[in-house]
Amino acid sequence: MPRPIQSIQRAAQVMHLLSGRARRLSLVELSAQMGLPKGTVFGILRTLQQVGFVEKDPDSAKYQLGAALLHLGSTYLDGNELRSRALNWADSLAARSNETVRIGTLHDGRVLVVHHVFRPDDSYQVLQVGSLLPLHATALGKALLAANPYVLSELVGEELTRFTPCTITDAKQLGAALKEVKRRGWAADIGELVDGEVSVAAPITDRSERTVGSIAISGPMERLCESELPRSDLVAYVRESARAISRDLGAIPW
Repeated sequence: MPRPIQSIQRAAQVMHLLSGRARRLSLVELSAQMGLPKGTVFGILRTLQQVGFVEKDPDSAKYQLGAALLHLGSTYLDGNELRSRALNWADSLAARSNETVRIGTLHDGRVLVVHHVFRPDDSYQVLQVGSLLPLHATALGKALLAANPYVLSELVGEELTRFTPCTITDAKQLGAALKEVKRRGWAADIGELVDGEVSVAAPITDRSERTVGSIAISGPMERLCESELPRSDLVAYVRESARAISRDLGAIPW
C-alpha cells in the first residue's frame, strides 16, 4: 500500500484547524498546534494562499480559509439533499403561513431554487424549481449572503442590478443591511425584486455550522406586512422551519 504524502497531510491539517471554532489562527498558533517549526508551517500556508485555499487577514495577520476552498465546499451538500431533508417542513410552513414557500442554495453567484411549495389556494402559480434569483434583491439571497461574506466580496465587485426603486444597489448599504440580517437571524425583501411583493427568509445550517441554504415565504405586501414591516408571526414561522431543517441536517439544536 502506498505511503501517504506528508505535505498533503500537513496541508489538510492546516485546513482542518482553520475550519474549527477559532476559524482564524496566527502562524505561531498553527505552529504550536501542529507541533512543527514556524518555517515549515509558513511554507504550507504560502502554498495554500497561492491556490486560494487560505487567506491572510491584513488587520490581524491571522490566517483563515479562502474563497476557493469555500466554493469547493459548497458542493458537499447538494441541492437534492437539502430539498429531501426540507420537504415536510416546507409543506408545513406553506400550510401555517398560507403563502408560497421556496428553498434556495448558493449557485454561481445567485440563488438556485431547489424546492417550491405552491400557496395553498386555487390561484394560478408557476413552478420555480431550478430558477436562479439575484442574491442582493431577495430574502433568500440575503440570508445566504449574510453568512457567506466571501460571496459578498465578489458580488460587490460588479454592478448590482436594480429591479425596482427599492432594490439595494449600493455596496455599503447592502453590507449594512446584511449585518442586520446576521444580527437578527432573518432576512426580508420588501418590493426589492418585484413591486408589491414581500419575502421573509431564514438561513439553514448543517452539522459543521455552515449556512447551506435558506427558506422563505413570499406574497403580496398587504398580506405579509403590518406597518410596512413583515408580520412577526410569519417571521417566527419561517425561523422555526429553518431551525427544524437545520436540526435534520445535523446542526446543534438551539
